Amino acid sequence: MDLITTTEGLAQACARLASQPFVTVDTEFLRETTYYPKLCLIQMAGPDPADSYLIDPLAEELSLEPFMALMADPGTIKVFHSARQDLEIIWNLGGIVPAPLFDTQVAAMVCGYGDSVSYEQLVNDLAKAKVDKSSRFTDWSRRPLSDAQLTYALSDVTHLVKVYEALMAQLQGNGRLEWLGEEMAVLTSPETYKADPDNAWKRLSGRLRKSREIAVLMEVASWREREAQSRDVPRGRILKDDAVIDVAVSAPRSVEALGRLRSIPNGFERSRTGADILEAVERGLARDPASVPMPERSRGRGNTGAVVELLKVLLKAVAEQERVAPKIIATVEELEAIAENDNADVPSLHGWRRSLFGEKALALKGGQLGLVLDRGRVAVRPVPETVD
Repeated sequence: MDLITTTEGLAQACARLASQPFVTVDTEFLRETTYYPKLCLIQMAGPDPADSYLIDPLAEELSLEPFMALMADPGTIKVFHSARQDLEIIWNLGGIVPAPLFDTQVAAMVCGYGDSVSYEQLVNDLAKAKVDKSSRFTDWSRRPLSDAQLTYALSDVTHLVKVYEALMAQLQGNGRLEWLGEEMAVLTSPETYKADPDNAWKRLSGRLRKSREIAVLMEVASWREREAQSRDVPRGRILKDDAVIDVAVSAPRSVEALGRLRSIPNGFERSRTGADILEAVERGLARDPASVPMPERSRGRGNTGAVVELLKVLLKAVAEQERVAPKIIATVEELEAIAENDNADVPSLHGWRRSLFGEKALALKGGQLGLVLDRGRVAVRPVPETVD
């Protein structure tokens, strides 16, 4: 089992795969010590068992240009499982997002395998094979790679061929192939992978409620993100999440005040980084409170808690009946929006989701539908009209 280590060898492999209707793809990477994932291995396979390849992106004589060209080829479907991290790596290295795309984890949810079904379960159920996990957490950056590592890595994409074929057959059989469209559109959008420092605050904002706190958080989180990117180190190496939250809540304006925060290491406040944090705090405090965007969860949903709980029960009942994972139909945030507003602009009130769930959700709110127990299962029933 050989690794492709030259651009010529990679070009030949990609040329063979480009003639196939689809190619399965996986990557092995490390990101424990860096901001950007370090790509260590690429695996690809086609419908023909002979078209299975392992590529060494760390090889000095190899350019990934042929691989990027294949990923951008509109004539070949690129098949991943739980694609987001793999796509992020390809975006960071090549500035492209593979398309057309098929994510077997999303497809499995549409086919009723539950939320975030594992690759191992799909291989077991659909490929009738077992996944050897022994090499999963090995160091993929060390060379030479062992035979066990190479066998494990290649099996990821060879099993995925059968998983893809089985899921595609199910989707074509139940008429749900188009349901993947919206999910794939999100995954293939470059905006999904652009780590904009100015948006870094959103990941932490749910724990804050005051506009002043959000304003400081915006500046501190943005500073930390830029520092992590420029140094190519994890965010936590710059400042841990708890410390960012503490700074946002306390808004220290002096070295002494910064040093009193329990989440700040001793002596940290007198470093260059400490000075940068204090400058970020001042920028946050200088923001106009009226211009600070408050996160959705901080605005509240009025007295709709009971309605949301009923919608959750309805969602689960519909998902079980239609054999679709609830997560692919609607999120809790969407249910909250529907509870508040019949015309909420959320995916579950558009397209196939509206037909499947949204109309029922609005009917439940309006009193035209009810939830009943039928032999131990929740069922949806029309509410009889009352006659005065």
